[in-house]
Parts: sequence; C-alpha cells; structure tokens
Amino acid sequence: MNVHALSVLEFEQAMEKVAKRAANPLGREALRSFSPGTDASALREELARVAEVLLFLEDRPDWAPPPFPDVRSSLRLLAVEGGILEALQVWELLRFLDASRELSGALKAEAATPALDRSHLARLDDRLPVKPDVESHLASIVDEEGAIRDSASPDLRSIRGRLRTIRGQIVRKLEGYLSSLPDRLRVENASVSIRDGRYVIPIRREGKSHVGGIIHGESSTGATLFVEPPLAIGLMNELRELEREEAREIHRILREVTGRLRPLAGELDAGLEAHVDLDTLWARALTARAWQGTPPELLDSDDEVVRVVDGRHPLLVEQGIDVVPFFLDLLPDERVVVVSGPNTGGKTVLLKAIGLIHLLAQSGVVPPVGPGTRLPVLTDVFADIGDEQSIAESLSTFSAHLANSIEILEGAGTGTLVLMDEVGTGTDPSEGAALARAILEALVERGSRAVVTSHLGALKRLDAEGSGIVNASLLFDPDRIEPTYRLQKGRPGRSYGLAIARRSGLPARVLDRAEELVDSGELDVERLLETLEEKERALSSALSEAELARTEARGVREEVERRRSRLEERERTEEARARERTRQLLLEAREEVEAAIREVREGEGEARDEIETRARQRVEAAARKQRLEDVSVSPSSDRPGTLAPVAEGDRVRMRGSGTKGVVRELREDRVTVEVGGLRLQLPRSEVERTAPEGVSERTDPGGRRSGGWSAPEVEARPEADLRGLRVDEVELELGRALDGAVVGGLSELRVIHGKGTGAVKARVLELLRADPRVSEFRPGGLGEGGAGVTVAVLK
Repeated sequence: MNVHALSVLEFEQAMEKVAKRAANPLGREALRSFSPGTDASALREELARVAEVLLFLEDRPDWAPPPFPDVRSSLRLLAVEGGILEALQVWELLRFLDASRELSGALKAEAATPALDRSHLARLDDRLPVKPDVESHLASIVDEEGAIRDSASPDLRSIRGRLRTIRGQIVRKLEGYLSSLPDRLRVENASVSIRDGRYVIPIRREGKSHVGGIIHGESSTGATLFVEPPLAIGLMNELRELEREEAREIHRILREVTGRLRPLAGELDAGLEAHVDLDTLWARALTARAWQGTPPELLDSDDEVVRVVDGRHPLLVEQGIDVVPFFLDLLPDERVVVVSGPNTGGKTVLLKAIGLIHLLAQSGVVPPVGPGTRLPVLTDVFADIGDEQSIAESLSTFSAHLANSIEILEGAGTGTLVLMDEVGTGTDPSEGAALARAILEALVERGSRAVVTSHLGALKRLDAEGSGIVNASLLFDPDRIEPTYRLQKGRPGRSYGLAIARRSGLPARVLDRAEELVDSGELDVERLLETLEEKERALSSALSEAELARTEARGVREEVERRRSRLEERERTEEARARERTRQLLLEAREEVEAAIREVREGEGEARDEIETRARQRVEAAARKQRLEDVSVSPSSDRPGTLAPVAEGDRVRMRGSGTKGVVRELREDRVTVEVGGLRLQLPRSEVERTAPEGVSERTDPGGRRSGGWSAPEVEARPEADLRGLRVDEVELELGRALDGAVVGGLSELRVIHGKGTGAVKARVLELLRADPRVSEFRPGGLGEGGAGVTVAVLK
C-alpha cells in the first residue's frame, strides 16, 4: 500500500487504538505491525475469525485471555544445541504452559456449545501446548520467584543444608569477635554484613592493624573499613567451595530440564504464536464491539460494487463523539464521486473515513460500518489530503498537490482507490477547474475508483450520463447555518459561502456587493440547488409524517389483532364452559327422566294418570330449579338494554350462564331455546343474539311442544352409530340412544363402535357396565357386525 496514503489517512493511529486493547505486550506489538493485505480469500478468513471471537465474547462478555510471558529468548536458546536455560527462563516457560492450559480449557468449554461454529477457535486450540506432566515437573524444579528449589535434587538439598550450617557458624564467630574488640575500634550499632560475597565486620580505620585480615571495602567517608578477619578466612573458603558445588548441581539440573524441553521447542513456538494470535483477535473483537462494527463482505478486487452502510470515522468514534454515519453506494458505472458542500461540512473527514474503512478491513480489523457493507479488496490506495506545502523543500500548496497528483496518475488503475481533497485548488480557479476535470477524466479512463471534494462549480456540472462521474453533497441546515454531516449522492451541494459570511458578521454592504458580482450562471445553479433543497426538505417531512402515520396504523392494527385474539380465546373458553354446563343439564335431566320412568313402572297399583302427572311434575320441578340456578349466577352487568330482535333459527347466548343455543319458538315475551337436545323456555330479556342478523340455523321440520320446559325429544332407535366420534363424545351420544331405547320400550340396543384402536369400544363397555338400565351386553354375533358391535340388553 502507498506509504504516503497510510500516513495521511492516519492508519497507524487507528491501529494503535486497536493495539491498546490487547491483553499482552506481544499482542500489542503484533497489532502495531499489521498492514493492509490484498489476498481476498485470506482477508475473508481473517474477518471470519474475528466474527467467531465476537460470538465467543457474547457468551463471555467479561472474559480476557490469560497473561503469558515473553518466552522468545528461551525458545531461541532451546533451538541452539548445547544451550542451557537459566532458572528464570524455566520459570517463564512454566508460566507459559500454565497460561496455555488455562486458555485451552476456556476454548474447549466454549467449543462444546452446540449450534455454534467454533472451527477457527478449535484450530487455534489445537496449537496450544497442554503438557500437565511437563508443567508438574517444572513446578518441582523452580519456585514462584523463579529460584531453584532445594527439592530439585537430593544432592542440592544436602549442599544447601551444609551451606546454611557454615553460614551460621561464620556469623556467630564474627559476632563474637566483633563484641570482643575495644570500644575505640568498634563502630556503633555494627553488625556482620556481606561484601562481594564475603562475610565482613565494620571497624574504625585505626583498628586496621589490630584486626588484620582482608579489607573488602570502606564507607563513603573512609572512616569505616569492612574487614574479613583472619579467623573467618578458613570457613569462608569452605563456604565458597560449597557454593561452587551448589552452582555445579544447579547447572546439572538446568541442563537436564533443558534437555527435556528441547524436543518440545516446536510445539512451544507454535503455542506462543497461538497466544499472540488469540490476543490480537480478542483486541480486534473488542474494537469491533466498541465501534459497533459489523464484519463487511469483502469482494474481489475486480468487483465493481462499493457499498458502505453506516460508515463512521474510527478515530472520531474512539473520542466518544456522536458521529453521524454515512451511506455510500456506488454502481459499476460510477467511478468518480465529486463531493461538494460548505466548509466545515465534514468533507475531509468523509474522505479519511472511506480510506480508513477499506484499509482496516484489509488489515483484518472490523471497521465501524453496519450490516450490508460490501467492499472490494483494493490493490492500492492513494491520497492527496491537506496542505502539504514545505518551505524546506520549496514546495507551495499547489506544487505539493501537483506532486501528489503525478504519483496518483502513475499508480491509479483497476482495483485502486484515489482520495483527493479540494482538487484543483491553489491556483487560478479556471485553470484549476480545467486541471481537476482532466485528472478526474483520466481516473475514469484508467478504471480507478475516486472520491474527491471540491468547491469548484465547473466540477459540479460533470455529472452526465456515461461520464462515470457522479455528484454528492454533505447536507447543510440553511436555517441554523450549520452542517448536518449527512451524505447525499446524486446532486451537488451548495457552498453557502455568502450565508456563512453574513452570519459571521461581515458588513451587509459588502455582502450585497458580493452577491451582485457572483457569476450569473453560478447564481442560477445556486438558486436551483436552493429550490431543490427546499423541495427535498418538504418531501422528507411528508415522508416522515407518512411513516409516522403508518407506524401508528400498524400499532392500531396490532392492538386490534391482540383484542381479537383475546376475544376469540374468551369465546372459546365460554363455549367450553357452556358445553360442560349443557352436559350437566343433560345428565341431570336424564336422571330425572329415568327416575320418572322407574316410578311409572313401579306404580302399577295406582291410577296411571296420577302416576304420569306426578312424574311430569317431578321433571318440571327439576327444570325450574336448574333455571333458577342459571338466573342466580347472572351478573348485574348483564342487565339488558335495548334488545335486538331475534327470530326462529337465530343463535343466541343466555345472559346468565353464557350457554349458547338456537331459537326454536317465539311467544310474546318468551322464547324457546334448544340447547344440546334440551328445550328451555326463557324470558326474552335473558337471551341475546350471537350471530349477525340474517344468519340462522336450519330449523327442524318436526312439531314443537310449547310449555314451561320440555324434555329432550328422543327417538327410539334399535342401534346407535358411534363411529367417527372422539372418546369424550361417546357418553353423550350413547346416553341419548339409551334414553330413546328405554322410552321406546326396546329390549336391545345395537351399539356400532367399529374396531379401530379400541378406545371407543372400551369407553362404550365402561358406560354400559355402569348404566343401571342395562342388564347385560355382548359382542355382536354373525350378521350383527361382529367385534365392531356391542349389543346391550335393557331391563
């Protein structure tokens, strides 16, 4: 990538923000070395790895990779035959193995989560050296401070024991000798100390000849000497010999440990790379989360589509600024975008943001963009941004721009991106406009993509069909005279130079004269753009109002749907309750009818009319009691208001119980309602129509009894066909058939239940067994239906 462009676009500063999020120094060092790549396949793989770590962090938002030491020097030493590790290096490798085991455990726990793709993390986990045996061995050699343990070998333990004994003897002997010296030779508060590895005592200078021995140093004033007395020299020599013996044993131990680790050098090196790799991935995932970025889709370099959704400048996002995102969608024939608009409108920031978004994505970093972003992989990026004049190099502003333009034209081509700020400035406006136009046409001809900014009116008129050049603008609020930073493609922007000058306080007379001097063509364009902006604002306001109205309508529709669902649920509940109530009514009515029949049969000695009258009265009394119960549970809120008319065949609901039925007869202010085979006569005020007017059920053609209440109209049939019924529907239908057979005086009832799964047959047998009117039952015989039929013999 062009080094000048990387510098101008502040790529290094952006990568530093990413590097600071790494957990370890080596990860930060690696991220600072990242640079944009051009291998589309490898870059897609890299962004996929970052996306996988983002998913990993969703499950563990507070997780961080374990710290690991820099073991590169240790690994280089292991690669040298005959090299021996130091004790501190062994301790660092122990810490490294411990970090590898911890990291591998975290990755394996996450990889076990089903329905989540962790293939990249799994491959990274495979590179981590998990060596519990080696780790345990190293822990037995070095302690937590990186020193060789006494227990590293039996010989070392013995040597160090003897060393402690001799050191104690030397200290005790020197302390005794020091206390025996005359006061004039002793230093106040003196004690035994060590100089150059030798035990010494402090004495005054004048005691040198008295004490003798070897002088190992003196105080800063020279008044105190640190002397090794003759009586300690023998023990000190013995101590030195033991220390050399200790050093030889430690050297032997370290050589043995190094020999054990050397075959693992390759695995350890790969593990270090894996640690650094994961640290950079973790830092990049944290950055994507902080920038609210989504991994873009990277296209091949020859792809003609560029689409940036919700793009933002990463360095502004890092500062916590509420950045206005931009949307840029370039079609294949739109090669150059000319962005115009007022000063301080954000044009330069836009250029840098576009360049950084591409460079970061091609460095394996998720840029601050939204879903749907599609970026071609660029082969190079060129930038001419800012005033690069140099007195030292005798470069004016115009000369600096020319030097950059020459470099751009030499390198621009298919797969490159060119970013130019204020193209054509720094010289005569007409010549600058001509030069800028020629440069832009050359870029289109070479197939490069370019985004340039300009205030030159001549460049705003280049947007013509087939030119490859398209206008864009950064919008400005004319009422508040301030930028909105919103990018709009398809039309040029106004400079607002005179409006900004007027607001800044420039004298009105000067401004009026300036307006008179503006070229008429330029003025016409400005007025046209002003009119267009007003219409666009009006359209935008209308669209916003329409969107608000649509949102409100959607909310109303959803509320109506919720209420409809609740109403349907309530109706289903009430209907189920009504069915259960009707079932109870039928069962109770059947019991009363059966009792009346038994009374008729048992009262043979009494007058038949009197028995029938008493039986009828018993049934009607039970019906009146049931009706009273229904009325008693009717809530006060069900009091009728204006009654809607009902007709025969209308579906109605009883206000008290909610039970539904069909109107069978009308008589003055009373109605006869049929509910599940029962007919109830009720006041008109106790029912209300449930079906729309005109929707009614087909009435039975048979005759109807009038009166207070009528028992179910039953038909004496020799058989009951239960095929096709559910198990919970069998009881009601079989009960009706038994009622008809008993009332009709039949001796047998043929129940057709079919074979099927046997569930209906089992329920039939259970009901027949429990019914007192059935004396016995048997399977159907030859010609009666066989196993699909049960014949019930009635009493």
